[in-house]
Amino acid sequence: MKKYSELSKDELLTLQKDLNEQYKDACSKGLKLNMARGLPSKEQLNMEADFFNTLNPQSDFMSEAGIDCRNYGELIGITEARKLMADMMEVSPDEIIVFGNSSLNIMYDTVARSMLHGVCGSTPWCKLDKIKFLCPVPGYDRHFAITEQFGIEMINIPLNEDGPDMDMVEEYVNNDPAVKGIWCVPKYSNPSGVTYSDETVKRFASLKPAASDFRIYWDNAYTIHHLYNGKEDQLLEILDECKKAGNPDMVFKFCSTSKVTFPGSGIAALATSANNIDFVKKIITIQTIGHDKLNQLRHVRYFKDFEGMKNHMKKHAEIIRPKFDLVVGTLNKELGELGVGTWTNPNGGYFVSFDAMNGCAKNIVSMCKEAGVVMTGAGATYPYKKDPNDSNIRIAPTFPCIEDLAKALEIFVLCVKLASVNKLLEG
Repeated sequence: MKKYSELSKDELLTLQKDLNEQYKDACSKGLKLNMARGLPSKEQLNMEADFFNTLNPQSDFMSEAGIDCRNYGELIGITEARKLMADMMEVSPDEIIVFGNSSLNIMYDTVARSMLHGVCGSTPWCKLDKIKFLCPVPGYDRHFAITEQFGIEMINIPLNEDGPDMDMVEEYVNNDPAVKGIWCVPKYSNPSGVTYSDETVKRFASLKPAASDFRIYWDNAYTIHHLYNGKEDQLLEILDECKKAGNPDMVFKFCSTSKVTFPGSGIAALATSANNIDFVKKIITIQTIGHDKLNQLRHVRYFKDFEGMKNHMKKHAEIIRPKFDLVVGTLNKELGELGVGTWTNPNGGYFVSFDAMNGCAKNIVSMCKEAGVVMTGAGATYPYKKDPNDSNIRIAPTFPCIEDLAKALEIFVLCVKLASVNKLLEG
């Protein structure tokens, strides 16, 4: 089959007419399908029904340290929960604070603390004229929403196959004291599925920030979210690399069990240096007496240890792997020879990143919605929702059942074809 760009105007017009007829037929079916966010499916949630039997009124509610988890106390989390999250995050339990149910909440509060109180004795950001964050793109929309809400200037950094453009990162971080942070999803990145290379991690660890309060916001959300046995991406542990490079305080590392157990009902943790932990503890001791220790205890007793957690995630992979295979297989079959887009084929995580022809993403997403398929808004993967090429679309295949996903993908590829033909005819 010819690439669309190689078709004559008459061939494009004929194709446009046929695609329009297919699209009208699709719109008439009254579909209501959702690929907007990376939610676990009902099948995944049902798999964990026995989680609720972990604690009952007859349970022993005492932690290993003799703390009654039904009562106040343990600001930084019970010992066994810190051990479990430390194993998940590849750090020491001494480098862990277990918070509540959301790593996003921890990230928001970490920025808010910096605004109000500074970072380990630095000037509070709210008293400075200009604050900047680096944002690898395409990236996670909720990261960008946090910094936008606080009025922090965001700077796009291209995300390559081995991680962010480190030449740009070093230029900004090492020379501009207004640059206070960078958002990172270093493993199975949202949405591209990229995992940072060893060289990239080492270059991060060796940064020489112009600002003493610069921190890397390392959101390792998908650290154990592999799809394929034997094809697991490997990521160097950033805290250890920073210690080796003489920058032990430079990283805030975030993680949670939100897509391991239940979104909104998991446990989340911050991993960082002793200096950073001491500073954070001084602030949060006023904010809270402690987080939900019963939920921490429930998670520890359910998984027993990190091996239990990893085995549990293999069951998740069995459910969602066929969906990723369906997405990539459909795109390859329907669009592979047309020259109208490129897409990722990740080894883990929750998303497939699709890049349409420049100027087509908004039209594709809009047409999908009209035909009954809701997707993440075009531009959402860029700061201020402004994709300079209007090309990137995040595909989130985990939530729909496989039958609904197939229907949604049929609509999606139809809209890609039609939007691409329309764009070529405009040119």
